[in-house]
Amino acid sequence: MQAAALVTALGLSGCAPQFSNHGYIPPEDDLELISIGADTRESVAEKVGVPTSSGVLTDSAYYYVRMRTRTIGPLAPQEIERQVLSISFADNGVVENIERFGLERGQVVPLSRRVTTSPVSDNSFLRQLLGNIGRFSPSALGG
Repeated sequence: MQAAALVTALGLSGCAPQFSNHGYIPPEDDLELISIGADTRESVAEKVGVPTSSGVLTDSAYYYVRMRTRTIGPLAPQEIERQVLSISFADNGVVENIERFGLERGQVVPLSRRVTTSPVSDNSFLRQLLGNIGRFSPSALGG
């Protein structure tokens, strides 16, 4: 009887969801240290850390990416949240915009903005980065 209860308990615990976090977005307190119009690429890297990636075609922005996945039993991991923090730079290398993006029903949605002029100009990269929600592969995580 005890063996059956143990097997049942172990079987049910294998179906409990497992959550996993990947990537890094600096906390709001650290972002408050960045002054729009004054800080440069180097000072941003010193204050909040090295970014996950930068602008694809130009060095126009730093991108910090974080995602959260859920795995239930033997099923493939499912992405449940993704955020991108974009810090844009003007041509002279000074911070121009700080924006945070997320996904809502598969659409890119700005979550917060500290903008001097216009939103991020490298929008196509953000859409590619956030748009891969259905193409997530556990092997891409490298472990």
